[in-house]
Amino acid sequence: MAGGATRILDRRALNRATLARQMLLERAPLAPRAAVAHLVGLQAQEPRDPYVGLWSRLRGFDPREVERLFLARELVRIVVMRGTIHLVTAEDALTLRPLTQPVMDAEIALHSEYAPMVRDVDLGPVVAAGREILREPRSMPELRAALAERFPGPSPAALAYACRCLLPLVQVPPRGLWTRSARVTVATAESWLGRPVDADPFIDAVILRYLAALGPATATDAAVWSGLGGMGEVLERLRPSLVTFRDERGRELFDLPGAPRPGPDVPAPVRFLPRHDNLLLSHADRRRVADDRVRRALAPAVATGGGSVLLDGFLAAAWSVERERDGRPAAIVVRHPGRPRGKDAGRSHG
Repeated sequence: MAGGATRILDRRALNRATLARQMLLERAPLAPRAAVAHLVGLQAQEPRDPYVGLWSRLRGFDPREVERLFLARELVRIVVMRGTIHLVTAEDALTLRPLTQPVMDAEIALHSEYAPMVRDVDLGPVVAAGREILREPRSMPELRAALAERFPGPSPAALAYACRCLLPLVQVPPRGLWTRSARVTVATAESWLGRPVDADPFIDAVILRYLAALGPATATDAAVWSGLGGMGEVLERLRPSLVTFRDERGRELFDLPGAPRPGPDVPAPVRFLPRHDNLLLSHADRRRVADDRVRRALAPAVATGGGSVLLDGFLAAAWSVERERDGRPAAIVVRHPGRPRGKDAGRSHG
């Protein structure tokens, strides 16, 4: 900050700033597509996770609108930040996928099973064949079979994995729909969206959007979110247009001048998060939303249940859906660390 001592943002101040940008202090009157764009995508390994995440963030959320956007090819599921599946806009798919290619290069080079199988294989012809095969949606078994016909020597599974890492592939519907789903079926982003990926994507613009959605943040936070190195250099380039703070440990935080930074005592309502949510995964120091002890205690319940619960803005419990014998949902069960299962677990019926 210009002039005077640098302002310190304590844990609660960081919590409230991040929750405000994540639309978790107040549900926002945004359409789902605009919300997905603002958030720079939602983590989506679990097909229904983005629906839960958007329901907690948007007023009057209707999952059918997200389904419509999927089918209209305005939203897609694609591997981007940290090498994980995200729900993003079509435009972001074409920008973020080439930006995060270094993450995918490292993944294929270091994969414990497949890396040795393709180390001596010329992957250029394999990727070219995969691009041709995946002009139309194919399941992974279909892709492996097609590659095995053209390249009979190497492991078809390893070749298909190389295509996953080296080609921009989207998972096409019905995978990812709310009302139904299916096995993973992929196509190249170019063929599915009818446009090429960005030949010269601009990381600086993406990091500014990261700050708008998840700031204030350190260079290490930006690296954790993106999976990319060099974030210190990016933020140094951007420094003239940013403001800076320090956290309680003295680490420098970068932020947008006009971004919301509500006071630490602003009320934060109870919010339900999906099993995987970028709020909990996008900072090197996750204590702004999750105490380490609580996070460890809840990890098994979150991994097998529906997701997490925020209380006063911080991770406090895990939730899951309790079902009738016929499979219909009967109650949402909330479990706190240390609470026994059974009658002491909170239940919400309906």
